[in-house]
Amino acid sequence: MTFDRPGPVERASRIWPLDNMPKDNRADGPVVLLKQVMAIAWRYKIRLIACLATGIVLATLYAHSLPRTYNATATMLLEPRQFANASTVQQQGLDLNSAESELQILLSERLLSAVFNSLRLYESPELGPQEGGAVRTAITAVVDFFRSTFLAPPDPTEADVQPVTVPSAEENLRRAAFANFVDRVTARRVGQSYVVEVGYWSVDPSQPARVANAIISGYILQSVISKEQVAQAGTETLQGRLDALARQVTAATEAMAAGTLPKVPTPDADAKITGAALHPLSPSSPRTSLIVAFGGVLGLFCGMAALAISVTFDRKVRAAKDLQHETPLPCLASIPETSAGLAMARLGVRSRNVQRQAGALRDLKTLIDIACVPRKGEKHVVIALAGCSRDTGASGLSLSLADMLARSGRPASVFWCEPQVQGASNAVTSMLDAANSDKDVHNLIFDYRAGIPVLPILSREPMVNAYANFRNPRIRDIIDAARLKGDVIIELPALDTSLDALALASHADAVLVIARWGRTTREAVKEAEHQFRRAGVNLIGYVINRQKS
Repeated sequence: MTFDRPGPVERASRIWPLDNMPKDNRADGPVVLLKQVMAIAWRYKIRLIACLATGIVLATLYAHSLPRTYNATATMLLEPRQFANASTVQQQGLDLNSAESELQILLSERLLSAVFNSLRLYESPELGPQEGGAVRTAITAVVDFFRSTFLAPPDPTEADVQPVTVPSAEENLRRAAFANFVDRVTARRVGQSYVVEVGYWSVDPSQPARVANAIISGYILQSVISKEQVAQAGTETLQGRLDALARQVTAATEAMAAGTLPKVPTPDADAKITGAALHPLSPSSPRTSLIVAFGGVLGLFCGMAALAISVTFDRKVRAAKDLQHETPLPCLASIPETSAGLAMARLGVRSRNVQRQAGALRDLKTLIDIACVPRKGEKHVVIALAGCSRDTGASGLSLSLADMLARSGRPASVFWCEPQVQGASNAVTSMLDAANSDKDVHNLIFDYRAGIPVLPILSREPMVNAYANFRNPRIRDIIDAARLKGDVIIELPALDTSLDALALASHADAVLVIARWGRTTREAVKEAEHQFRRAGVNLIGYVINRQKS
């Protein structure tokens, strides 16, 4: 049997005891996933907080844009039906099926239309046709356009023409108002009991209680009228009984018209009123707090979903672990971004970012010294910094590293690729200009930036840069002349502009790839590694520059 991943030699021994085998201390999958989620959420906490705040603001605006609605509920208890005659009183049992039947009677069109007409709700503006929103209007316009364009009107000669009664506009408005009224009425049983709740909602605070009470009164009126009709048609003709039913009918009719409950007892209604609908003190909807909470949760969820998608497809370099499974190239340092320059650092600025940057540069200097020990037969070394693109900040990093070397007692000079102004007076001679002339390489004039001697690599003349040859022996002589005075830091041309960096890197003892935090992709770092490996230079690692805290 063979294994894809070889283990220690001791483990392959036949006498290795099973109880003493090394344990795998790696964390379980869910733990690693949870740690990664928490780390990503903390890294993008500002974005998540912004999504949460956006969701809360939008939900608040939406909640306050909704109309305030008020709800009122009246309750009554269903009782067994009683049929009284001159000599006896018969009682009909009440079961769950009968209760459901009475519930449907409450929601019947006959009862609701009587309440609708009695309260003159067809005159209510809120029950009339409402204008649709912008989206619905646009959709309706598009549908009407396609219907009028692609559908031919029917030919009246091909079909039997029959007279059709078209409702009037007033009748259509009345029907629409009644349909909206029915949609606002609710009736339900309270659990498995015989108590029924009748509710109604409206944007007018005074309307729900009137309508709910009127529905209850209409139900009582129907029950009493049916008994009155039975009493008049049957053998029960006692005048007292008829007068009692007539009083109940009159009270129920007046109550339904006024939107209240009957003022006299209605024992023949087969229902007992247990609670009248009261005027609501506060709107029942919209529930602003729930909408705002839901908006915040939805905003946070959308932010996390967008963040998960962006992190999944994000190939930007932000930490050393981003490339540990894709390239063997080590990450030597992560230089934090700071607004304080070298001059401010020399003046004694002690901000937290400056101290972190100084510590990262000191660690980078130490790792470079360790990597250059086999090549350090001479006193000083040549270090090349290769930026994957122009915005990596390799120029500033070169000056910062040279300043760190100078402050530790090792003088250093910098060759950098900052563009020069064409035709400027008293300009410093560049490396290419010195390589194409007969001047003594030991007497080159360096410029000073924050106390660091600096010599540009590129010339002001575009034609000189176009025909540059960094394999020229004079280039080696210029670098060796600068090496005699101290360490040399070369800022190589950006790899996304040309391949001159490969030729110039051959003169360095150590080469570092510079990646910009949050901008340089992993593919760019891997491509830079492959190019320098093929060039045969001593590539010791990569540096993440301008890391944000």
